[in-house]
Amino acid sequence: MTTAELSLQRYFPWLLFLGIVLNIPGLWLDIMEPDGALYATIAKRIVQHDDWINLYGNGQDWLDKPHFPFWMAALSYKIFGINGFSYKLPAFIFWLVSLLYTYLTARDLFNSSVAKISVLIYTVALHSTLANFDVRAEPYLTACIVATIWHMLCIYQRKHWIHILAAAVFAGCAIMTKGIFVLITLGAGWVIYWTITKQWDQFVNYRWWLLLGLTFICILPELYCLYVQFDLHPEKVVFGQTNVSGLKFFFWDSQFGRFFNTGPIRGKGDLTFFLHTTLWAFLPWSIGLLAAVVYLIKYDKDRQPLRWIIYGSTIVTFVMFSLSKFQLPHYIVIEFPYFSIITGYFLYQKSKDAGLSVYVRIQSVLLFILCAAILGLLYLTNVQYAIFGAAISLVITLGATFIKSESPLQQILFKGYAMAAMLYIFLFHFFYPFLLQYQSGREAAKVIHVTNDDIPVASYQSFSYSFEFYTPGDVNLLNTNDELGHFLKNDPCFLYTTAAIGDSLIKAGVDAEIMATPDNFHITRLKFGFLDHKNRHTKVQKRYLLYINDLDEDPVSVD
Repeated sequence: MTTAELSLQRYFPWLLFLGIVLNIPGLWLDIMEPDGALYATIAKRIVQHDDWINLYGNGQDWLDKPHFPFWMAALSYKIFGINGFSYKLPAFIFWLVSLLYTYLTARDLFNSSVAKISVLIYTVALHSTLANFDVRAEPYLTACIVATIWHMLCIYQRKHWIHILAAAVFAGCAIMTKGIFVLITLGAGWVIYWTITKQWDQFVNYRWWLLLGLTFICILPELYCLYVQFDLHPEKVVFGQTNVSGLKFFFWDSQFGRFFNTGPIRGKGDLTFFLHTTLWAFLPWSIGLLAAVVYLIKYDKDRQPLRWIIYGSTIVTFVMFSLSKFQLPHYIVIEFPYFSIITGYFLYQKSKDAGLSVYVRIQSVLLFILCAAILGLLYLTNVQYAIFGAAISLVITLGATFIKSESPLQQILFKGYAMAAMLYIFLFHFFYPFLLQYQSGREAAKVIHVTNDDIPVASYQSFSYSFEFYTPGDVNLLNTNDELGHFLKNDPCFLYTTAAIGDSLIKAGVDAEIMATPDNFHITRLKFGFLDHKNRHTKVQKRYLLYINDLDEDPVSVD
């Protein structure tokens, strides 16, 4: 065992523990709008109405995503109550599962040292950590994909039959998370591997067909729910039209429709989108990933064909994402376990090479750039305890600069974890708490206590997913002036709206008490003018939470 491997064996558990701890604070922060708060609200309705079949979002039947992530969140609500932590917890657990299966996959395809490096890389990759804070479907999907492929590896190696069942369950959950296109990610690497090794018999091997059949059985709950909610009710208006089949959407429009831009949900697409997205999303390991790809193509002499089960999956999925007309940055997260394994293999192979010192210097430069960026943001935003945050960043940077390392590999990992520690402490303890106070819906909902859950609540002309989620009961979504007038007759009631409409109601004679006037800004679309504390007041808008005490019989009209 080399010096680098002995050193890795010694510090691996400590770095892994640190990486997991760095991910934890985001669990207690408020849920961020729009997607996270929307998904949390959909799961909230499941529990409040004890309806595990029908999904509702934006006040209407909701067909955009399958059920599995909402079921997991709803189950967590049942156990821990309806709150932000309960929504994020099951996704975090699935992320931990993905760490385990990343280790197992790298260990079985390479060796235990590569597995350890890969897990350390994946644990603190930027968008992986952000996905644990701003939870969507990716933590569930990533875990199910990497777990399925590892169990398929066990099936191929003719291990115990239980792996067929496990692979089917994970594959079924993956499909019930994102849709049928997941089968391409799961199977592409295997098809390429069997093709280049001419194992044609594998295409008719009963084990794979049994796996496919069991996977179909596992997704029957999803198909049943879609059939009951949509196919049995052609009169429902979905995507602005009737006669919408939930099953057709699941098998075609939600995946192929987005890919070919023919479905109800469309985008523009950019062939280079995920190339430049990966450069920032996989920090602090992006340069290592680029070097690893070059190494695999030009210099790798240990080209074992079986590794194509992950190489092929990675390439085909990346190309598929790039060709798709509907693209969002968080889609790339499902590639991270295999990005990490590819990078980990490169670092392991080069750990005895003096040339790796170049990467050490690059990591050092990135460390100082990140420190400077954080210091600049702390000064610009003038967040609370900014001086304390600056001191933490400087201490981490200096510590990582002068700490002694036994090998270039150790220096790379230590500097990468120093960047992760500095960044996530800044984000979860300073930056996001500052941003979330401008998520006005959450701030308004704090005023409505559980004891008020029998009082009707509505929002008008200022819709907020976080307001809908954090309000104890249901929130009526009012779209017209007539709906507003009808709702206000249910006094007493709460109304979340804009300052202009709130003032108009009060001037019109409505007996309303202003309970909260939070500032509002679209915090997922940051602009320099908002970040600058000197000009921030010109970029935010006021929202009102009104408590309507007693309304006259005359109808209310708002200009």
